This record gives sequence, structure tokens and C-alpha cells, in this order.
Amino acid sequence: MIDWNRVDELREEVGEEAFEEVVALFLEEVDETVAGISAISDAAQVRDVLHFLKGSALNLGFQSLADYCRDGESKVDQGKTVELTLVIDRYRDSRRAFLAELSKRTDA
Repeated sequence: MIDWNRVDELREEVGEEAFEEVVALFLEEVDETVAGISAISDAAQVRDVLHFLKGSALNLGFQSLADYCRDGESKVDQGKTVELTLVIDRYRDSRRAFLAELSKRTDA
């Protein structure tokens, strides 16, 4: 679900303080995006949102979410429907797992 090698790599690249800021910004932006996702019906907007989420997810190691968004982009390109509630569920599950493990890693 979470690519912890990517998380560790990002933390090393930006440093601990900046990493905390990156995490906070990621969660804020993605929370906002996910909160409004169910109101989107236009295929181009769906694809744009999935692309944004995929890129954000890859940056912070949310691999499962990124994979789902990549698949969703392909579906949109093929004229198929993407179940956006599953994007929300995948994000929430990934977010929960990330924060739980991050807390353990930070406390250690």
C-alpha cells in the first residue's frame, strides 16, 4: 500500500523539517481534492484529478493509490467509467496506514 523506500528517500532528500511540511501539504491538498471528487462528472476533469492524485501519491509513496489512479486514467482514455468512491476509499485506507506507520517510525 505504501512504498516506504520512497518515503525514506523523500525524507532524506528534503530533511526532517521539510518532510513534515511536505506531508502536511500533501494531506491538505489531497484531502481537499478527494472531498470534492464525487461532484466531478466530466471525463476530462476526472482524468485531470486522477492525474494529480497519481503524481501526488507517487511523490509520497502512496503506491496503491497511484496504481488505482493510473488504471483510472487508462479507463477514462478508453471511454470507460471510473468508480470515484473507490478512489476515496483507497486514499482513506492509504492515509490511515501511512499515518499509523509514520507515527511508529517517528517514535522509534
